Amino acid sequence: MGRRLKVVIGLILALLALLIVNALWVDGETKQAGRTLPEGRILDLPGGEVQVAEYGPRGGSPLVLIHCFSCAMDWWDGLIPLLERDHRVVAVDLLGHGGSEKPGSGYTPQNQADVVAQALERIGVAGATVAGHSLGGSVGVALAEQSPHLVARLAIIDMPPDNSYGDLGFIAGLAFQPVLGEALWRIKPDFSVRDGLQVAFAPGFDVPDAFVEDVKRMTYTAYDDSPGGNDDFLDEKPLEQRMEATGKPLMVLMGAEEQIVDDPQRALDQYERGVPGAEVHLISGAGHSPNVERPRHTAQLILKFAEKASKGIGSSVSDVTERGQRPQQSSGETSTKRASGVRSATGDQ
Repeated sequence: MGRRLKVVIGLILALLALLIVNALWVDGETKQAGRTLPEGRILDLPGGEVQVAEYGPRGGSPLVLIHCFSCAMDWWDGLIPLLERDHRVVAVDLLGHGGSEKPGSGYTPQNQADVVAQALERIGVAGATVAGHSLGGSVGVALAEQSPHLVARLAIIDMPPDNSYGDLGFIAGLAFQPVLGEALWRIKPDFSVRDGLQVAFAPGFDVPDAFVEDVKRMTYTAYDDSPGGNDDFLDEKPLEQRMEATGKPLMVLMGAEEQIVDDPQRALDQYERGVPGAEVHLISGAGHSPNVERPRHTAQLILKFAEKASKGIGSSVSDVTERGQRPQQSSGETSTKRASGVRSATGDQ
């Protein structure tokens, strides 16, 4: 028994040592920028190397697209052909995502917004209609706060105004735990990543292979730090208060079949109350990503919003599932997801 116990203890210690070494290696990993799309180009900016892509006439009114957590600019692929006819459309990969650099830090919305501002200044874009999906919504708000000359108006897609719209369940939270999270990141298979992304859409949506690759391009540091930075940003001040202070026109879209944000209608109501004249829309047939699930309808709303006069904030609108009835949320739904973005992409339930 004594010898067996020593062997077991030795194996446990060896395993712990391997886990610790892996955690140190994974936490310290960085990646250089590299183009992931033929139309993409890398901008060498003070805040890092960032991939941007431009579409449409350079003289058109600018539309800037900022993607969600663990995503990349390809999440806008369904919208861009619908937006680029009369607009100069700029898609940006945030630090840690897509083809942009993956540094060891810098994943707060404030820092991401600063780097986006550097990119827009470099390519000569100002006074843009900015659309931010999930985490991109927070980055868009920070951009409007920090660089108001760059943002004429902001569209937020499925980003709740504060952290009261869901908490992280125990199992889903394992991917963000020290040592264990790094281990899960190292061994994640494609099917597990795909399963983790399912919550970003309405039930039954078929997750594209490209979105799985977007997650796999990230480093663990980018994956682990981005949601925490966003949570701190929301804790400091809710988004509707931040936007009200900017005086910028606001439109908010939420999918009626959300699996991340508890009670999307309550989120819309909070924005509508907090920002005078805010335009809000509940999108039927979509979950957390109406820009992917219902691109034509989402594009129509963005185009209509972008065409409004820049002076003043338009009249308040509440578009509930295309003039349908407000859907009732099941009392059996539970909150086990991180409100600031897509849940664990390592496949935790």
